Amino acid sequence: MTPAINAAKKNKIPFTIHHYQHDPASPSYGKEAAEKLGIDEGRVFKTLVVQLDGAALAVGVIPVSMSLSMKHFAKSAGAKKAAMADKGDVERATGYVLGGISPLGQKKRLPAFIHSSASSFPTIFVSAGRRGLEIELTPVDLATLTGASFALIGDTQ
Repeated sequence: MTPAINAAKKNKIPFTIHHYQHDPASPSYGKEAAEKLGIDEGRVFKTLVVQLDGAALAVGVIPVSMSLSMKHFAKSAGAKKAAMADKGDVERATGYVLGGISPLGQKKRLPAFIHSSASSFPTIFVSAGRRGLEIELTPVDLATLTGASFALIGDTQ
């Protein structure tokens, strides 16, 4: 069990776990998950950690088919600037390694934003806290568990 799965269980949130064989040579963890699980890339969401105004960290959850818009993210978070956070800071704050960062069960609860497109699906997939492991749950349950807001924080690639 990962902290992400434990968080869903503890809060009695319905979820489904999906396993796939992770290839360390894969250039995109999220796109690999979509491909190996046979799921549309719009339903598989990646978790990115951003530094706001050079200080605080926040989480963005966006479809793997998109890139994070720093401008939109900063605006949604009420900050002036946003930039990708340092790998070490991300791993220390979340307790996860890159490629397996889940928005659920993080060491430190960070402000979180989920791309608005999530609400158009009955369920979405996010990392369950380990490469090769996804958790499927409703967007509303994800927002409830993480304290996230829905916002337009991504750009199409």
